[in-house]
Amino acid sequence: MLPMNHQRPLLTVTELTTKIRQVLENGFSHVALQGEISNLKRHTSGHIYFTLKDKHAQISAVLWRSRTPFLTFAPGDGMRVVVTGRVTLYEQRGIYQIEVYSLRAVGVGELQLAFERLKRRLHEEGLFDQARKRKLPEYPERIGIITSRDGAALHDILKILNRRLPSLEVIFRPVRVQGEGAAAEIATAIEDLNTFGGIDLLIVGRGGGSIEDLWAYNEERVARAICNSRIPVVSAVGHEIDITIADLVADLRAPTPSAAAEMVVKDRQTLLETVGKYWYHIHETIQSALVGKRETIRHLLSSYSFRKPVDLLRQSSQRIDELERTLATAVTHHHAMANSTAGGLQRRLLALNPELTLKRGYAIVSRNGKLITSSKIPTTKDVLDVRFHDGVVRSTVS
Repeated sequence: MLPMNHQRPLLTVTELTTKIRQVLENGFSHVALQGEISNLKRHTSGHIYFTLKDKHAQISAVLWRSRTPFLTFAPGDGMRVVVTGRVTLYEQRGIYQIEVYSLRAVGVGELQLAFERLKRRLHEEGLFDQARKRKLPEYPERIGIITSRDGAALHDILKILNRRLPSLEVIFRPVRVQGEGAAAEIATAIEDLNTFGGIDLLIVGRGGGSIEDLWAYNEERVARAICNSRIPVVSAVGHEIDITIADLVADLRAPTPSAAAEMVVKDRQTLLETVGKYWYHIHETIQSALVGKRETIRHLLSSYSFRKPVDLLRQSSQRIDELERTLATAVTHHHAMANSTAGGLQRRLLALNPELTLKRGYAIVSRNGKLITSSKIPTTKDVLDVRFHDGVVRSTVS
């Protein structure tokens, strides 16, 4: 023991913690360790906190938000993983922890577990619903392809598209299709081609590989980029048995890149045959209509109206003359009858004229302007007027 009077420099808690932190960070600046995840928490800040443990010990771990886009799977409790990072000290609590640089699952079992967890969560959100999926255009004119520049997938797709429809325009966006950062590149490429515009559909995929090779297409960021795309997306990951998250979210799933090219573009020969059928149908319809019109015209030309128009005009003129003569005859006939009737009426009027009767020796007797038609009417001393044809004589009855 040191004597009580031995003078040793006093340290504050902060100073001691800082020294310990320097020792830890200098001595364990880059470590790799394997363990099982437990107590994983995703903070609202975007940081991920968890405990890494084995049978006899445990260590706290933190994955900062800036590194989460580079995750190749969704970590969860119970998964065995390998982490790389550095040991540091969280001074406020005086505990050491590992600051994680990278995180990868150990074995297929852990990847399958991550796959099932993400699949279940996205399914509950409705990302796999058929109702939200978009209909692919029947005759696309411009197609976007997102895959590796060096992979066989690009060659296969272009070969088939060129054979089936040489006039098709292709926009190629190269990306990494596996490894760290691949999912981020694929998601960004989908967003970029949506911004580019004028593209009718997207083919997103790669050739075959192990579950580790294909894992970028099982990442949440890719799934959400496909879901948010305004352009219909065809997932063309080169595997026919296993299904990726991208397959489930995409508007159409093709088992291989080659199959995708076959599915989205109709064969040129098929299109020509379709056009030929339309042409034949239209031609037959027009020909049938022309035959009908020709028959109508032939019938009209052969009719009497077209062959003898002058005769018809002359007949009409003759008919007008006949009507005029009939009218004149009728007028003349009615005029003769009117004259005869007028003569008879005139003779009757003359016969009834009292002036003519008086000239033949008759006289008209009246009293006070009233005719006397009987000898019994006048009385003695009545003054009567006797009218002759040449004057009136007044007389007294006696």
